[in-house]
Amino acid sequence: MIISTPKGREELEALLKDYRSLFLIGCGACATVCKVGGEDEVFATQEWLEETGREVVGSMILEEACHIMRSARELRRCKAQVEEADALLVLSCGAGVQSISNCVEKRVLTGVNSLFLGNIRRFGEFEEKCSLCGECILNETAGICPVTNCAKGLLNGPCGGLEDGHCEVDEERECTWLKIHERLEKQQRQGVFDRAVEAKDWSKKFRPGQHQLDKNEEKK
Repeated sequence: MIISTPKGREELEALLKDYRSLFLIGCGACATVCKVGGEDEVFATQEWLEETGREVVGSMILEEACHIMRSARELRRCKAQVEEADALLVLSCGAGVQSISNCVEKRVLTGVNSLFLGNIRRFGEFEEKCSLCGECILNETAGICPVTNCAKGLLNGPCGGLEDGHCEVDEERECTWLKIHERLEKQQRQGVFDRAVEAKDWSKKFRPGQHQLDKNEEKK
């Protein structure tokens, strides 16, 4: 999921200084889990906007703000309210904001900052586990990604700074490569240590990334 954090009220005040009427949009997926764009956050933002003398002409929580076609359909249902607004304030990740921007002519503003693709460790605690590099070696590293979790992104084992099992970049952090070695040892296999890994081909990390499902695969 995409991990996001809310923009501060001062930043939002400066962002919205030229707009008196707004249409609010939240997201029922990642933004709700991160507590930046669910029902509670949309309601709190509406209250704050009204306290600052602005008018909220309407609001909605999209199931997935990043889904362009669904977003367009839902926005058409609120066409009158959207047209009445000076701008749309979206409480979702950057993908959701761009989805909405693709559907309307109005100015679209974001009320959150997107941080990273992350895993949920426990409620309210998230951590980055994948860099979307396009060339996954998790099968050989016992399900631990060195590209993301190693502070230096090393592919062939620990650096010379490993000391007492900890990273030299962050002494509070266990060495990722030590974790990989220990897990592979428990699984009684060599994994990535059985070969020399070539330098990562970063051309496989497409910018911007696009992928279309094969129609035959989609039907399975």
